[in-house]
Amino acid sequence: MGGMLKTILIHPDPRLKKVCDPIVDLSDELRVLASDMLETMYDAPGIGLAAPQIGVLNRLIVMDCIKDGDPEPMVMFNPEILSSSDDQSVYEEGCLSIPEQFADVTRPAEVRVGWIDMDGNPREKDFGGLWATCVQHEIDHLNGKLFIDYLGPMKRQMMTRKSQKMKRERTRA
Repeated sequence: MGGMLKTILIHPDPRLKKVCDPIVDLSDELRVLASDMLETMYDAPGIGLAAPQIGVLNRLIVMDCIKDGDPEPMVMFNPEILSSSDDQSVYEEGCLSIPEQFADVTRPAEVRVGWIDMDGNPREKDFGGLWATCVQHEIDHLNGKLFIDYLGPMKRQMMTRKSQKMKRERTRA
């Protein structure tokens, strides 16, 4: 691939709180951006990345929840949750924009997602387990929502402060 690694924004950043624009025209630039995002995600390393995390306010996410074995990279333009299960599951979530911090988040255990693929075709798929958690987490990013928004105010403030501190240290480095 040999794409460009992108810089991941660290919370707090106003761009992470914005609702992203739908993609109207699936351009080659956007396809290149998607492969750069995959490369950035693998390099991080992470299992998902949303365009706003690299400062692009478009509805585009990439993910791959395979830890061991052959990678299964997924690129989704304009992803949306079509339905979600009543059953909930709890996963310890983290975020590349909130480095080295994790917390349990409760979400629907299964979701059906619709999106446009790299070739411009509409797709639909049911996700469960970690994939379901990941796709919901990434779609949240497109709506300006972070996983810490699910937590209580105390815990959220604490994680935000830690993240601010890391951000300052990285800027100095």
